[in-house]
Amino acid sequence: MNDSIPATVPDAPSFADLHLLTVLAQTRSYTQAARRLGISKASVSMRIADLERAAGLPLVRRTTRSVGLTEAGQQLVDETGASFERIALSFAGVRDLAGHPRGVVRVTAPVALGRQHVVPTLAPFLLRYPEIRIELDLSDRFVNLAQEGFDLAVRHSHEPPDTHVAWTLCETASVLVASPAYLRRHGAPAHPGELARHQCLLYLRGPGGQSWSFERESRRGDPVIVPVHGPLRANNSEALREAVLGGLGIGLLPDFSAAAHLGPRQLVRVLPQWRPRGFFGERIFAIRPWSPQVPRAVQCLVDHLRESLRKGF
Repeated sequence: MNDSIPATVPDAPSFADLHLLTVLAQTRSYTQAARRLGISKASVSMRIADLERAAGLPLVRRTTRSVGLTEAGQQLVDETGASFERIALSFAGVRDLAGHPRGVVRVTAPVALGRQHVVPTLAPFLLRYPEIRIELDLSDRFVNLAQEGFDLAVRHSHEPPDTHVAWTLCETASVLVASPAYLRRHGAPAHPGELARHQCLLYLRGPGGQSWSFERESRRGDPVIVPVHGPLRANNSEALREAVLGGLGIGLLPDFSAAAHLGPRQLVRVLPQWRPRGFFGERIFAIRPWSPQVPRAVQCLVDHLRESLRKGF
């Protein structure tokens, strides 16, 4: 009688395929899972099918709009996900012992902030750390960092989410501006309430973008909330800035988008004795999903951004 243990278990799934299932649970998308792992979408589909054959029952529930897990698939992810996270952290820790920061850092940032202030800092950073690679996604939408596999987000916000690690990079503010040509035609408002009679260019962020709130610079008090309207709404501050420069109306912009154009011939501050409140954030943060260990390449990039942006705009 042979009591030896077989080298392999028949139909045992590969650890790589189990890990793929955990990534699919996070991304809820075959395309995003493939991008995260650097494989083809067809390969993701084939490997999930292999895993389901080995399990003997469906693990993934597919619809025309999204991908979810069956009860069995969720059970597998719940019981294996923490182990894969520990493996990833352990490997990152060992890799950091090599001496030189290395690896891919996936970063997302708003379009205007990214183009004007993040991108110019990257060349000296990558020259200093030649074994780090950066994948930069510029988008004004709020992405789910863990779901889409980002290591870091650069965002302007009032407070970062409690579930994330956050580093303050610099202060920021909102500025109300118009072109000299617009002010010559329509006059400059003397009080926030007068904005209701002006052409206002609105940031496209849900119904909250249809009113602006102000308080006096000199003292705290109840805010003045003004309903505003105008010919253009956009989800990008560079687009709004160009419309303001063209004389289309009064715009509320983040300072990082307006600063380079402030002056008597381009953008003029409107209601300078009033401070816009509660629309754009008051700080620029570097944010990442919480983890007990921050990869060295990520920490190096955060330190570089803090030094590059610390003086603000």
